Amino acid sequence: MQFPIHIATPVAHPGPHPDSADVVVIGAGVAGVSAALFLNRRGLKVVLLEKGRVAGEQSSRNWGWIRQQGRDPDELPIMVEARRLWLQLAEESGEDMGLAPGGVTYLATSDKEMAQFEDWIQYARANDVDSHMMTTAEVDDLVPGMATRYKGALRTPSDMRGEPWLAVPALARLAAREGVTVVEHCAARTLDISGGKVAGVVTEQGRIAAPQVLLTGGAWSSLFLRAHGVAMPQLSVRATVAATEQLPTVHEGGVADDKIAFRRRNDGGYSIAAGGFHDLYIGPDAFRNVFKYLHVLGEHPFSTRYHLKSPAAYPDAWGTPRRWDGDRESPFERMRILNPAPSKVALKKFTGGFSRLFPEFGEIRLRTAWAGMIDLMPDTVPVLDRAEALPGLWIGTGLSGHGFGIGPGIGRVLADLIAGNAPGHDLTRFRLARFSDGTPIRPGPAL
Repeated sequence: MQFPIHIATPVAHPGPHPDSADVVVIGAGVAGVSAALFLNRRGLKVVLLEKGRVAGEQSSRNWGWIRQQGRDPDELPIMVEARRLWLQLAEESGEDMGLAPGGVTYLATSDKEMAQFEDWIQYARANDVDSHMMTTAEVDDLVPGMATRYKGALRTPSDMRGEPWLAVPALARLAAREGVTVVEHCAARTLDISGGKVAGVVTEQGRIAAPQVLLTGGAWSSLFLRAHGVAMPQLSVRATVAATEQLPTVHEGGVADDKIAFRRRNDGGYSIAAGGFHDLYIGPDAFRNVFKYLHVLGEHPFSTRYHLKSPAAYPDAWGTPRRWDGDRESPFERMRILNPAPSKVALKKFTGGFSRLFPEFGEIRLRTAWAGMIDLMPDTVPVLDRAEALPGLWIGTGLSGHGFGIGPGIGRVLADLIAGNAPGHDLTRFRLARFSDGTPIRPGPAL
């Protein structure tokens, strides 16, 4: 399997889809695949639709961190469950998902960062997570050879890493073996609505009758929802990642400071990225929702580069249709896989930073580089909720750049919500209505 997955990747699940189902899941990223798997285990007939390829977008383009550390307190209980589920599902699948121990370590360059880490540890303790503080000397021993000496660190030894381009397709194959109908290269064009509620989905291959639909469409979710009269202030930002050629092992886990993040890969190289650096393409949704994002932009004013125009056919491009008919080509067919070019600015920034941090490596040679579009919410936590204005429609999106690790937990929660079971976690924070009912937009004390 090459990485990231893109349009040249062979179709593994050609379909066709059936004429009816209990639930249709739109979008085969990690959350959608996991939800489909658990819905099937709840005894429901499930169809999982993907306009391109399983994990073709952000679910194969992320860092591969399975991270409890630094999570928003409302996400953390779900993430603790997700870590357990990764281990369980890897065993059940019988496939190599690239899961490996190593932990996650955040390096502090200032006393202020150390204080922020100390503040967050209370949430780890409340959830029995093994996070702890480290001294300068302990950091030097953990990751030897770094040219920078840090004030200290926050570390969670039980955190893991996985290879996204292996893990999510393996989950999809597990779901298919257990009875989920997975169909790639098949866009869900519109919802079929009857009597003011969901009656099914109109796909490019025909109609599927279904009383319930789950949208896990990542960066495309807002566009799909708005076409059906459901407003959600979601944006998407470009994040760039690179894979180095083989290098000596300095640490097996994931490490980040305020400028660079890296983690060991199973092929002997490292995945490297600029920690908080993103590109935002300005389009209609960006203008419409700008005031909901002002606090985020104000907290990190130099971490985002702005572009006045999205590339053609992107979800928030000026020329992307906002309305279409189910019997015609939709925006989702025009862009099967959102495959943005890597940012040259970001590549220069983090490859240079990695080289300076480990001067003994010499010139860093890259095996490849790629980018993905992260589905972002104003408070950086997802929407996990029903669409109250459209009975039968459920939403699981806005994972805000940390969805790979938590994906199985999110999928399990969504499956039980749809099946009418108790979700097992307090989901108040994840309501869609928080953006319209006067609730203050509150980014949690996440790191």
